[in-house]
Amino acid sequence: MLDRLDRLYARTSDWLGWVTAILLVLMTLNVFLDVVLRYVFNTGSIALQEMEWHLFAVMFLLGISYGLKEDSHVRVDVIYDQLAPRKKAVINLVGTFFFLIPFSLLIAFGSINFVAEAYESGEVSGDPGGLPYRWIIKAAIPVSFLILALSSLGFIVQNLRRFRDNRDRSGEHEFLT
Repeated sequence: MLDRLDRLYARTSDWLGWVTAILLVLMTLNVFLDVVLRYVFNTGSIALQEMEWHLFAVMFLLGISYGLKEDSHVRVDVIYDQLAPRKKAVINLVGTFFFLIPFSLLIAFGSINFVAEAYESGEVSGDPGGLPYRWIIKAAIPVSFLILALSSLGFIVQNLRRFRDNRDRSGEHEFLT
């Protein structure tokens, strides 16, 4: 069961990493087009400028889960890198249970009304020529944090394995030594 959960977590996170990479390419092309229009043709588009931050926001929000899988998320690596694998696993498990999951669920469920209000009011860009349907970009917030909360289950499995598999040669557990 844990193996299947771990594989599902890995595949889903890798897929999110791929989507994030595609969004990065699209954002780069969008910025390039915006710069060419502005400096070569002396024209611009507010919709293109808004699309830049929309793509960046979705790229960032979806990339969080991939960063978690790749163990490249933010922490105090100066201390963490010096620790034994079991200590790292304990830190990751405690951090996931007490910080990551509650924070992810708080943001996910706390932002649903934010999205619903934007949808019900028909919120659009405040700038003339801006993008309509502002609720779509706002919906990326609860979706990405729900994905992060689910991804944390795979991260828990990874760290349980790390904790279980790293013992000293005598077979005794090396726990926080």
